[in-house]
Formats: sequence, C-alpha cells, structure tokens
Amino acid sequence: MAAPNTASTAAAHPAAESSSPTGRQWLALGVLILAQLAVWLDNTVLNVALTTLADPDDGLGADPGELQWSISSYTLVFAVLLFTGGVLADRYGHRALLLAGMSVFGGASVWAAYSGSATELIVARGVMGIGSALIMPATLALIAQVFDARHRATAIAIWSASSGLAIAGGPLLGGALLDHFWWGSVFLVNVPIVLLCMAGALIWLPAAVRFVEHRFDPLGVLLSTAGLFAVVWGVIEGGHRNDWSDPAVWGAITGGLALIAVFVAVELRVANPSFDVRLFRNRRFTGAGVAVMLVFFGLNGSMYYTSFYLQGVRDQSPLTCGLTLAPVAAGVMLGAAGSARLVKRFGVRAVVTAALLTASAGFLSYIVLDEHTGLPLFWVFLVAQGLGMGAAVAPTTEAIMAVLPPDRTGAGSAVNNSLRQIGGVLGVAVLGSVLSSVYRGEISAELAEVEPGAAATAEESAEATRLVAERLRLPDLAAAADTGYVQAMHVAAVVGAAVAALGAVVFWLAYRRARAGRHSAHRH
Repeated sequence: MAAPNTASTAAAHPAAESSSPTGRQWLALGVLILAQLAVWLDNTVLNVALTTLADPDDGLGADPGELQWSISSYTLVFAVLLFTGGVLADRYGHRALLLAGMSVFGGASVWAAYSGSATELIVARGVMGIGSALIMPATLALIAQVFDARHRATAIAIWSASSGLAIAGGPLLGGALLDHFWWGSVFLVNVPIVLLCMAGALIWLPAAVRFVEHRFDPLGVLLSTAGLFAVVWGVIEGGHRNDWSDPAVWGAITGGLALIAVFVAVELRVANPSFDVRLFRNRRFTGAGVAVMLVFFGLNGSMYYTSFYLQGVRDQSPLTCGLTLAPVAAGVMLGAAGSARLVKRFGVRAVVTAALLTASAGFLSYIVLDEHTGLPLFWVFLVAQGLGMGAAVAPTTEAIMAVLPPDRTGAGSAVNNSLRQIGGVLGVAVLGSVLSSVYRGEISAELAEVEPGAAATAEESAEATRLVAERLRLPDLAAAADTGYVQAMHVAAVVGAAVAALGAVVFWLAYRRARAGRHSAHRH
C-alpha cells in the first residue's frame, strides 16, 4: 500500500527544486486531456452521422424529433448532473470518479453503437451523459493535485485549449469512420480512448488525497432534470407536430417552466444545492454565464442544420462534410490565441462583446447560402464564426472565475459548464423545431399531387422528401426539397443569430453596470 501512496504524493507535490513539470506530470496531463477530449468529442461527432441515422436502410430511420433527441439526451443529462459529479468526486476521490465515469461512458458507447432503434440510441446517449458528468469535474480537480501553483495555470490553459480540438476532430473523425464503417462506429471509437484513459489514470494520476463529506441534493437533481426535459420535449414536439396549440406541447413547456421555478426556490433553501443559483446574485457572473449560454445556443443549433445542408442539399459524403467544417476550428484556435492580448489592450467588456457579435454575424451569414454557393465563401463564414467563439469563450470563462471568491470557484465552474450545455440543448431543440416547421410550410404545396400517405411521409423532413421523390421518380420534388430546406435554414439562422446577438447585449450591459458600481464605491 505504501508504494502507490508515495507515487501519488510525488505526482501531486513535485520537488520544490524542480523548475519545470516532470515527465510524469505531463503524462498525467495527457491522460486528463484525452479524457476531456472524449467528452467534448461526443458533443460534435454525431452531427455528421445525422443524415445516415435518418436513412431507413443505412441507419435507424430516425425522424427529426428523434435526431434532435439523439443529441439533446446526452447534453441534457450532462448539464444537470455536473454538480452531482463534483460532489461525488469530492466525497469518493477524483481518480475513483474519473475511472467510474470512464466505465459508464465506455459501456454506454458500446450500447449506443449497437442500438436497434432510435429510442434505444437516445437512452444510451443519456447514459453516456451520466459518464461525462462524472468525468469532467474530476479532470480539473486532478490538475490542481498534479501541478503546483507555479505550473497550474499553464496546465489548465493547455487542458482548456484542447477542447477546441473536438470542434474539428468530431466531424472529421465521424466523417472518416462513416466513409468506411457503419454508423455505430462513431460511438465504438470511444472504447479505445476509454481504455487508454483508464490505464493512464491508474499509472500516472494520484489517488485520493482527501475525502470531503457533502450532502446530496436529490430533489434538486430530480426537479432540474424533469423541468428541462419537459421544456425541451415540448419544443421539439411542437416543431415535429407543427402544432403549438396541442395541449401536450404547451402543457409540457409550461409544466417544465413551473418545475424549474420550483427548482430555483428549493435550491435557495438547501445548504448543498445541485446547481448553486445563489451565484447569479453577482451581475458579472450572470451576464457572462448567460452570454455564453446564448452563443452556444447559436453554435449547437447551426451545427445541427449545417450537417443536413452539406450532406443533403450539397450531397457531400460524411468525410467531405467533416473536412468542409474544419475551418471553424482554425477560427476558434486563432481567436482563443489572440484573446488574451486583445483583452489587455481593450478590456474584457469590449473584446467579448465584439467577439459575440462576430460569432452572431457568422451564424447570420448562412442566409446567403443556397444550393450552389461556392465553398470558399462558406469557409470564410465558418472562420469568422470560429474567431468570434474562440475570442469570446476564454475571456468570458476567466471573467466568471475572477468575480468568484476562492471557495466558490468549483461551483462557479460547474454552473458555467452547465449553462453551456443547456444553451446547446435549447439551440438544437428550438432551431431544429424552427427548421421542421418552416420546411413543412415550404414543401406542402409541392405535395398536393402526391398520394396522401406518401405526402405525409415526405413532410417529415427533406431527407424523407428525397426518399419519396426517388421511389416515385419525381426529380422535381427532390429539387423542391433542397430549395425548401435552404429556406428553412435561412429562418433558423436568423433566429440563432438574434439569440447570440442578445448574448452580446447582455454581456455589455452587465459589465457596464458592474463597472459603474465599482467606480462609485471607489469615489466614496
């Protein structure tokens, strides 16, 4: 028993005379980066597989609502259980929770890969979200154990920057796999990553240094999960049914909002909340957190409909689709790399506001795309979108951490990550529903002469319309599907851009008020 503890102590507390991190520390950081990469990769890898999953022969024949849920079930569960993952990690040890999370994530990935129906895939993706919620809080805490104060900031910066790789890596990896294997391979690829992480964790990561007893907040977890699920279900079903007056739709949305209100009231009364809403009393924290949530609304929504545009309207293969989307990652990395210098020169308020507006302009630029737009112009839009995202996220995260007292940084980080995921879930749900509703309106006139049963099938989505057009040998209907989808994408792009721009306004106002109050206090 002595040897492991000695190794753990050595990893957690390097010799004082060491002027740079040891090889063991770098290997430990590599394990944590790989663990994080697996989590974020599954936020993006599925996007290029959506068209395949919608195919009844090559995929699962999933309808638009099921496709939205295949993305949202993962991010929704991930978002609401992040706090619980942090509590469990503090109580049972961060390495133990990382290993447990990896086991759940890996097992659920195999389940997802061999799912026999869209419903089974949705459930498996939700279980993957549980694993991710156990992994993420442990990774940052383990960096704090492995690196001392001199090197911790550098290690965290490298760890944070690595998440940007998932933006490019997800679509590229998914596209490459789908070009050679069946759709389940995009999940099965997680297994070797999980095995490498678990082996590396046992060798290079420190065991528990201390255990902290926290009380659980099961009521908070239940209320937040049920409330968000009901709202997202109502939004997705409203678009899928194209009937927002349906009692099931508006009942789910209003009931979900009521549960969220009860959740907030409960969280204000408990000592160890599952989601610390008290942090929102700080204006800067609220402004920054809400701004990031709204820009992730636009980002995740745009990634959802872009895949159908490239693979459906432009008839790209999954791999070509992944390559087409790669410039956005270049923009993210360039924006993140230059953000610190810009903040030093112009201040966080000006830089983040401008970055959020740039990202919003990138989302809005989709309105000029049609069935024949040259890809170089599309790449320009993607780079601009990525520059805005990269230049906004890092300074905003630093701003959030800067306004929190040291004993609240863990809770603040969890809330910040949860807001990003919630924004992404709502982006896919709302913009996906806008897409479905507008597309039905665009294509309905073209289906007047089609047999009612086939017309009902064709109305489901552009992919369904193309399948009906191919079966009935109606090339004009296939062309109408492309045109209708582009029009629907334009409307969704305007909504997504408007929401992201609202994030810029929220950040600008929140920081102006906070700054004015601080200056006033100094004058007195």
